[in-house]
Amino acid sequence: MSDLELTLPNILSEALPTPDTSARRKPLQSLHKPRILLLYGSVRSRSYSRLLTQEAARLLEHLGAEPRIFNPSGLPLPDDAPDDHPRVQDLLELVAWSEGQVWTSPERHGAMSAILKAQIDWIPLNSGATRPTQGKTLALMQVSGGSQSFNAVNQMRILGRWMRMVTIPNQSSVAKAFQEFDDAGRMKPSAYYDRVVDVMEELVKFTLLTRDVSDHLTDRYSERVETAAELSARVNLTRAVDVKGTLSGTQKLS
Repeated sequence: MSDLELTLPNILSEALPTPDTSARRKPLQSLHKPRILLLYGSVRSRSYSRLLTQEAARLLEHLGAEPRIFNPSGLPLPDDAPDDHPRVQDLLELVAWSEGQVWTSPERHGAMSAILKAQIDWIPLNSGATRPTQGKTLALMQVSGGSQSFNAVNQMRILGRWMRMVTIPNQSSVAKAFQEFDDAGRMKPSAYYDRVVDVMEELVKFTLLTRDVSDHLTDRYSERVETAAELSARVNLTRAVDVKGTLSGTQKLS
């Protein structure tokens, strides 16, 4: 690096300090169980994405987490009802409550289901001064009626990144799901089941590691610059009002 001229003329230096590693050394502050919201993408009476979600919830509880499953039945299409619709509010309250999430979708026509996408589309990127999903952990799973595929989990991974979530590396894709559950709806022992265990274990670990420092991890330079610019504009406007008021008594800016 010595042969490079270390100048950054396009950087607002006060908004880009050296990353502070002390944040990861702070003692854990949260003592409650990791709060995990699970979403699934089918309302069929025997929904394999729901059965897989329920199996994941059992594993999460065993791993010390507090899982809650959202039933998408009755949720209106995005923009087809007001935000204060009871089912929309149920979903948004769970999103705000959660520290991590699990999305499980069937693969339909080579893609994630519209039912799961509708749930995600109801979650705003911004809600006042908060971003409901930013910094939360995310695990992805899918079920297929045929051979193993990763179309749905790949699409959901893109969505997780767009929602600014910490999407864990591991994922689960259960092929021929109709063969993997018994009559009682419990998942049979298999390599697929072992992968689900791996994914839930990894999700809990990532959630425990990141939930107390998620604000630090997702603090972005571009947003700090934008905030600084907004603050500067407000300060300058206040000064302009003060100056004009001083010059003309009670006169206000039009």
